[in-house]
Amino acid sequence: MDVFFYIIIFIIGTLFGSFYTLAIYRIPKGQDITHTHSYCPNCEHKLGFWDLIPVFSYIFLGGKCRYCKEKIRPRYFIIETISGIFFVLVAYLMGLSLENLTNTKIIDYAFIVLYFTFIILMAGIDKENKKINKPVVMYGVIISIIYIVYLCIIDITSIYRYGIYLVLYIIVLLLDTVTLKKMAINKYVYSIVLSVITMAIFSGEYATILSVITTLLAIAIYELFIKLKNSGKSKKTEKNVADKISIGFYLAIPNIIYFIWILAFYKFLV
Repeated sequence: MDVFFYIIIFIIGTLFGSFYTLAIYRIPKGQDITHTHSYCPNCEHKLGFWDLIPVFSYIFLGGKCRYCKEKIRPRYFIIETISGIFFVLVAYLMGLSLENLTNTKIIDYAFIVLYFTFIILMAGIDKENKKINKPVVMYGVIISIIYIVYLCIIDITSIYRYGIYLVLYIIVLLLDTVTLKKMAINKYVYSIVLSVITMAIFSGEYATILSVITTLLAIAIYELFIKLKNSGKSKKTEKNVADKISIGFYLAIPNIIYFIWILAFYKFLV
């Protein structure tokens, strides 16, 4: 029975993954993500039912569009698969099954899904465009505030801790709306700060700190590699390379890994 349950969870996860790929492509372009029918980015042909089955359509079509035969980017398959696996892993580590579904577990799982949606959209858009769109950042802020309200209702002792996060949100948002207009500071920095606060609220301080440290190490190693590769070239070239580093993307990957690791730790060792 549990196997059937997790198969359903995996399918739901891949459906979310399919939505993520659509949103990552359309949000930066300012396109509708809910009502406009899915289409091929190359030939713009509307996709049919058999073209839209997550994971399997990519495999059966050989990674190509049915109509123009143009290759489909692997990211569609990768995101759908990762999403399905993540949904199953979280459900398993939370001990979800048909026999023990409770309102509390369903709500907790739903919040994790909402957070995962934020992380994937942030990482995907940042990787493709080197920016984090404001609607995505605000989505993260809104679900965080709703989550804080929920936690305060079920656990009164968490009010002070999460109150600090709310104050940090307010400070950063005020700086984003006031300071930037006067000083023209790069909004990307503020988006990263807001994203890190959201990470801390959902994945905890330890996972967030480890994610930041891992990201800094990864960026340092990457820049060292680029400097060695471009030795002898102008400093301007090195600066242009540094400006293209997608910090949000590099933050998201370790955060998901540490989030799963912490869930596993509590399931098997605590």
